[in-house]
Amino acid sequence: MRSIWNGAISFGLVSIPIKLVNATENHSISFRQIHLADGGRIRYRKVCELDEEEVSGSEIGKAYEDADGTMIPITDEDLAQLPLPTAKTIEIVAFVPADRIDPLQMDTAYYLSANGVPAAKPYTLLREALKRSNRVAVAKYALRGRERLGMLRVVDDVIAMHGLLWPDELRAPQDAAPDGDITVRDAELDLADALMDTLGEVDMDTLHDDYREAVEELVAAKAAGEIVLPAEPEDTGDGKVIDLIAALENSVRAARKSRNAEGAGDGDAGMADVHPIKKTSPKTSGKTARTPEAEQTTGTAKKTTHRTPTGKTVTRSESSTAKKSAPKSTGAKKSTSTTKKSAGSAGSTGSRTTAKKTTTKTATQTAKKTATKKRTSSSSGGTTAKKTASSRKRTSA
Repeated sequence: MRSIWNGAISFGLVSIPIKLVNATENHSISFRQIHLADGGRIRYRKVCELDEEEVSGSEIGKAYEDADGTMIPITDEDLAQLPLPTAKTIEIVAFVPADRIDPLQMDTAYYLSANGVPAAKPYTLLREALKRSNRVAVAKYALRGRERLGMLRVVDDVIAMHGLLWPDELRAPQDAAPDGDITVRDAELDLADALMDTLGEVDMDTLHDDYREAVEELVAAKAAGEIVLPAEPEDTGDGKVIDLIAALENSVRAARKSRNAEGAGDGDAGMADVHPIKKTSPKTSGKTARTPEAEQTTGTAKKTTHRTPTGKTVTRSESSTAKKSAPKSTGAKKSTSTTKKSAGSAGSTGSRTTAKKTTTKTATQTAKKTATKKRTSSSSGGTTAKKTASSRKRTSA
């Protein structure tokens, strides 16, 4: 940040070189004056009233206007010769509690930055002394040709200075209070307290200038050639006197509704409806998971035919198709479904023939295997008998 003033803080006999930096910035949108007929820029020219000629900046000086209109010229040399001890110094004159400073006195804010390495140590000393004492420093300084009053306090790790108005620059609040003796009832105070509690606190960092944003959008829309529609005016009540109790009650309701809408994201209900999730057991999941698409699939499966490996055409029954389309079936269910399919298919002529052929074929194969085993056992028995007789003859011989 660019410094606007260089000087020193006078802390008793300690001098702390510092730089003065603006702590605030103005984000207001400024406009230019134009000629409505042709859009030409309107400019101000400095013209002398006596000869009506335009005067340049180098020809312009200062003067004090007396009560009778007389101009008394004052030069920069005259001002430089004045005894101004605070011309380049922020002179601390006292340390007071922060609540002793009236907020009405506060003016422009500045940051004080240590100017150079030698200033770091005394700068830190003053900062820590202000922190520990929980007080602020009242100082005098000169800026832009006049002596001013300031207040020094600590912001994070930086010493900040607020310009203060002189006490005689504050106006008394005369005629600002309502006339007459007005009594406020306890019920009205209770509703006011309820409204204050409902509105609650706010994060200051979230506040922003809505009007400036609206002006920026308006300028952008006009620059793009868009048509800007006028906004609907808000109902401000037109200053009419209304029932205070009713107004407070409505305000509390509106504030609570707004808070609930911000918390739940629903501007109408304020609270979201929560429904518990119904849990289904694995046994019933297949029955309850019926959808219209599943019904259509079942209806299609009724008319579908399939060929078996033997070349026979088998039509699936309704129950077997429904069982097959049920999700998450176990192995036992599959085997049961297969059995039911076979039983259902046995109703057709082709499936009966297939079952008979399969039974005959299985019986024939079993008989052949049994005969083969008998032959093998008989042959092996005869061979064993012959070997035994032969061995007996050899032994007797």
